Amino acid sequence: MKKAPTIRDVASAAGVSVSVVSRVLNPESGPVASAKRDTVLRVIEELGYRPRAAARELSVGQTPTVGLVVTDLANPFFAQLADRIVWEARSHGVQVMVMTTQEDPHLEADSLDTLLDRSVGGVIATPTGANVEKWARLQSLGVHVVFVDRTIADLATVDVVSIENVDSARQATDYLLSLGHTRIGLISGPVTTSTGRARIHGYQAAHEKHSISVDPQLIREVPFRGDGGGDAVGSLLSLPNRPTGLIVANTAQVQSSVRRLVQMGERIPEDLSVIVFDDNPWTELTSPALSVIRQPIAMLAVHSLELVLGRMQDKLPDIPRTVEVKADFVPRSSCAPLLLTPTP
Repeated sequence: MKKAPTIRDVASAAGVSVSVVSRVLNPESGPVASAKRDTVLRVIEELGYRPRAAARELSVGQTPTVGLVVTDLANPFFAQLADRIVWEARSHGVQVMVMTTQEDPHLEADSLDTLLDRSVGGVIATPTGANVEKWARLQSLGVHVVFVDRTIADLATVDVVSIENVDSARQATDYLLSLGHTRIGLISGPVTTSTGRARIHGYQAAHEKHSISVDPQLIREVPFRGDGGGDAVGSLLSLPNRPTGLIVANTAQVQSSVRRLVQMGERIPEDLSVIVFDDNPWTELTSPALSVIRQPIAMLAVHSLELVLGRMQDKLPDIPRTVEVKADFVPRSSCAPLLLTPTP
């Protein structure tokens, strides 16, 4: 990856001293002749130079700023994650600029341009999976990026913090298979996202372990926004050979999926055993209480912030890091052995 231009590169290309460039970047530090200022500004634009705001702020004792880009604040998971990151940042004396992309790559691209203009020193983000070139450019300009919950395969130099997605889906599937269920529906996120792919892989791996073939009709890839979860439930349960177990691995679609089950009069677990990826209190208050994959939001926030601050302060080696946090499987009353479930 191309090395980000430095203030010395700007000074050399503009034919001025580093102190002149510094005064252009910080007008309050001293005057600069108009012609020289214009030349420096032109070179800054040509080279794509962005001052490392974090390093500058830390060196003079100012409050550093981190950008936080989340895909959907209407999703309880991301709302809680954003809240926790802001809380953790405050305890470190760090300001957070929160932006949401609403799962829209175009809004994400605009957000990245805004963050560049604001010269943040680091960004914690849940990427949509698009805008590879813009993410790479952000890095090349000296902005430290940490992906949380999702990653992009083409950006191997970015630090990543996530749950053990493959293992979590495998554990949930294995539990239902151990109860005798061989037809298990899976509602996942889009395969354009790393979480969607990983959870489908875990589901498939559990079937392989039990020497049970996977019926592609039982897998539904659903967008994170909208009510696709409910639609997926309806289509799965209308199959001639319908599933006896269901895993909702798309966190954003849990409420939509459960709502449709209630509307259809499904008896849980008598008609259908259910496991959801969610860690909201309401899952324990339903009747019956839902078995869940509990995602450690606090740990995701802590690791993400520690990584981005460590990068901003040059305390970490250049090798990118991947931190996978274990999620807990919490079995409750929404699952039962197949023998207790009437044959459809």
